[in-house]
Amino acid sequence: MHVSLTDRFCARAKAGQEQTDYFDEQVTGLTLRVAKSGRKTWTLHFTSPRDGKRARLSLGTYPATSLAAARSRALEAKGEIEAGSDPRNSKPGAMTVAEMIENYLANYARPNLRSAKSLELRINKNILPILGAMKLSELHRRDMNRIIDPIISRGSSTQAAHVFKDLYAMTRWAVARGDLDHNPFEGMVRPSLGKPRERTLTVGEIRTLWDALSLAFPEQYQHIIKLCLITAQRVGEVAGMRRSELDLQRRIWLLPGDRTKNSYPHSVPLSDLALEIIQAGSGDDLLFGPLLRPDIIAHRIEHALKRIGIPHWTAHDLRRTALTRMAELGVAPIVLGHVANHRTTTKAGMTLSVYVHHAYEKEKREALELWADRLRGIVAGGAEVVAIGGKRHG
Repeated sequence: MHVSLTDRFCARAKAGQEQTDYFDEQVTGLTLRVAKSGRKTWTLHFTSPRDGKRARLSLGTYPATSLAAARSRALEAKGEIEAGSDPRNSKPGAMTVAEMIENYLANYARPNLRSAKSLELRINKNILPILGAMKLSELHRRDMNRIIDPIISRGSSTQAAHVFKDLYAMTRWAVARGDLDHNPFEGMVRPSLGKPRERTLTVGEIRTLWDALSLAFPEQYQHIIKLCLITAQRVGEVAGMRRSELDLQRRIWLLPGDRTKNSYPHSVPLSDLALEIIQAGSGDDLLFGPLLRPDIIAHRIEHALKRIGIPHWTAHDLRRTALTRMAELGVAPIVLGHVANHRTTTKAGMTLSVYVHHAYEKEKREALELWADRLRGIVAGGAEVVAIGGKRHG
């Protein structure tokens, strides 16, 4: 599609059924590619003076690389083409961090890593806005601290460690390719992962939270928070629930691999309590209306803490609470692993990964329905539920 690109258009551009290319009418060959995920990349289509074949040159990602910057890089590359040089062979010092990242994602991460989706999310949030426009040759050790310090300041030590590893791996890859002369981050120490959170809500806190949701959150947030607790799924997965993922006749939620953290499809049996929340959803395709990112939900929870009246909690604590309470009800660890879609639990070792193909659908349903009954009792004020093995929980 040929368009007279503007900053306003680039900011609002979306993909159709598949990825969509928008060709700039001002600079011939310059293209804004919008993936189904929403990621936007700049490329220049040209005929290589080296072999006469059609080729593409990555110019960075939007918005880290602005429209003006993309046009400038495209014109510079076209000048090299007119002079008989292939711009893909330009000296390493001309490459930006954004271009190095795009090369890494396109040539290594996406074809080889199941975690590529999570990697891109971390890069887009933490690295590109700060370093994207910088020349790769100008990277310095202090730039790692510019990335990591703000993450640690907001209390995300685990993410800081992951982002450090991401940036280090990309620059090491760039050195191996010859795009960078040396890795400026060599010898730096990765941040500590910190102590993992262990917070679970008590029975009294669950009841208090459930009763206070309508006072502290809009309806959209209420539905999402309740379903996190009912289904033990991740907040991003719940917030992005689509009607097309729901098989209400079979009472099951079918999450595609491109919506899960580990990129594996996942099925979640739906209890009566879960179905009550789902049926209250009023969105068209997205069940709960415009998509809320996990960081937006976390921010809203932070602001509502005082109104809720229980110690600090997060959406992920609700998932941990549900899984912990199911364990207390006698649900086996292997079943909990399948409920949580934890591949390290369900596919640990050669025996499980190769020989065990049982999906535990029946056991998952029993576990989630048992927990839903227990949760109803908690919210109502303490009804008994008989756990697996006969032990009663009041």
